[in-house]
Amino acid sequence: MNYKLIAIDMDGTLLNSNKEISERNKKALKVATEKGVQVVISTGRIFTSARYYAKLLGLITPIISCNGAYVCEYHRKNVLYENPMETVDFKEIIKTLQENDFYYHFYDNENFYTRELNYSSSSYYNWNKKQKPGDRINIEIIDNPMELVEEKELKIYKIVAVDKDREKLDYIRKVLSKNKNIEIVSSWSDNIEIMNKGVSKGKALEKLCKIYNISKEQVIAIGDNYNDIPMLEFAGTAVAMGNGEEDAKKIADIVTDTNDNDGVAKAIEELIF
Repeated sequence: MNYKLIAIDMDGTLLNSNKEISERNKKALKVATEKGVQVVISTGRIFTSARYYAKLLGLITPIISCNGAYVCEYHRKNVLYENPMETVDFKEIIKTLQENDFYYHFYDNENFYTRELNYSSSSYYNWNKKQKPGDRINIEIIDNPMELVEEKELKIYKIVAVDKDREKLDYIRKVLSKNKNIEIVSSWSDNIEIMNKGVSKGKALEKLCKIYNISKEQVIAIGDNYNDIPMLEFAGTAVAMGNGEEDAKKIADIVTDTNDNDGVAKAIEELIF
């Protein structure tokens, strides 16, 4: 098969358990690009976080961020596709999360908003300390998200709610699912991620392929979790990580090794080299 594009998830896939990219993975991506294959980072993370890793890898690539709500060619700041949440839905979701005592954060393309440093926001805050100013994620601790969205007319691409209580998460998911204007997925066992209706990595990848005139048969998608399933379903060749969720493995054409054992590189070596 003459593959032209590889879409790769980050956490649990390209990144190992230490949030690092192995040398073997780096080499595989470099060789793939030298062979004319477009490598696309496809992540639930905020755009600025994905951009850091794209620069680290030396990839001149569009980035699918926020689970597909924001797609941008970072090297020339060219937004290819976006699908932000409606303000009325954002307010309803935030109200529900606060009434049920949930930690949450949300973001646009550049800014990470939270009411407290906990879970992901705490991790990013500590990560920032090691980075150069231009590579840091802008974390804003806020008091009133409702007022913030009204005053700044923000485009919110994603809300993340986190709790270690699985039953509590299942409950809030059922409550929020009554709103038919939103999409809800998970990327970890302790979270739910909320976007506007129609947002998914698969839909974003489909839009990207139309822009670049690439058929789905020429696409490889590599991922590990529930939010990766739409892009695995879209791609001509779907690769699930050995450490991935069983639902992702069931629909995959190939199950590669784990993220701690160069699973991405091994899949690329088999399919591209």
